[in-house]
Amino acid sequence: MEIFKYLEQYDYEQVVFCQDKQSGLKAIIAIHDTTLGPALGGTRMWTYESEEAAIEDALRLARGMTYKNAAAGLNLGGGKTVIIGDPRKDKNEEMFRAFGRYIQGLNGRYITAEDVGTTVADMDLIHEETDYVTGISPAFGSSGNPSPATAYGVYRGMKAAAKEAYGSDSLEGKTVAIQGVGNVAYNLCRHLHEEGATLIVTDINKEAVQRAVEEFGAKAVEPDEIYGVDCDIYAPCALGAVINDETIPQLKAKVIAGSANNQLKDTRHGDMIHELGIVYAPDYVINAGGVINVADELYGYNHERAMKKIETIYTNIEKVIEIAKRDEIPTYKAADRLAEERIERMRNSRSQFLQNGHHILSRR
Repeated sequence: MEIFKYLEQYDYEQVVFCQDKQSGLKAIIAIHDTTLGPALGGTRMWTYESEEAAIEDALRLARGMTYKNAAAGLNLGGGKTVIIGDPRKDKNEEMFRAFGRYIQGLNGRYITAEDVGTTVADMDLIHEETDYVTGISPAFGSSGNPSPATAYGVYRGMKAAAKEAYGSDSLEGKTVAIQGVGNVAYNLCRHLHEEGATLIVTDINKEAVQRAVEEFGAKAVEPDEIYGVDCDIYAPCALGAVINDETIPQLKAKVIAGSANNQLKDTRHGDMIHELGIVYAPDYVINAGGVINVADELYGYNHERAMKKIETIYTNIEKVIEIAKRDEIPTYKAADRLAEERIERMRNSRSQFLQNGHHILSRR
């Protein structure tokens, strides 16, 4: 892997390799962009098949966080860490405390959080060595379980997408097909039920499905049936790559809005649903409630303030739709443009400020 060539191609700032022989720590911190503020992104622990695969994952995820944080309106850049190892058997206190010291050494350029393979308890160990960590235990000032925050953001974004498709953001009487009924989707079901939406749900976890049926009057269908049901809104809230060649022809919904990551199997599938006139709420814009929630911890967590910020996902989806119309592009491309334009405005503003400062000094 020609790492510097890759870093230059996508304009990464820094990659840090962290090793601690005693604890077995092998971590890679990737910092993509800090134009808007310090890089925020979680720590993933995974059994990678090679060191190159781990580096590639860290870089890809860090860049994704730049776009997610920028589109969410946060004053934060994008970063990510991957720890090479089996999260079921390779963890120990020394590992996460050693990692915390590496984060502290970056002096605030990177702030971490929980991700796949890591837990709140792991974040608490990191917190023993640094304050540059979010998603810690509520006893230390954390925001707690992020699922309700993510769900509320998806609900708000869904309303904005429905407004574009149906002329009103009311979800009363609308039929929403929800794929996956995990923690986020359960809370989303609650919001939709309270507004008077009709729910169709599926999940490989039969208990989760039964809970939605009993509490929200949802109709249950088999996992492979969810794509073709008669509905107004399709909400992917489980696996990625569910918008693909096989599923698109089955869809009857005019709106796709859900919490799952990487919903498009390929970018061309975003073009396909655009051509069909389906309003797609890009995943990293609509599911940003969790990161908005943990980012509030950096100011001393205030639930009311965090929820108010999460409500702006509605306007963020509106902005994406406006850019898509302005530039005649699909919404998945418009989401990237929303993030890129915000970063570029900040870069230009800083450049102008520095130029003005130089002119003032040169006249003295």
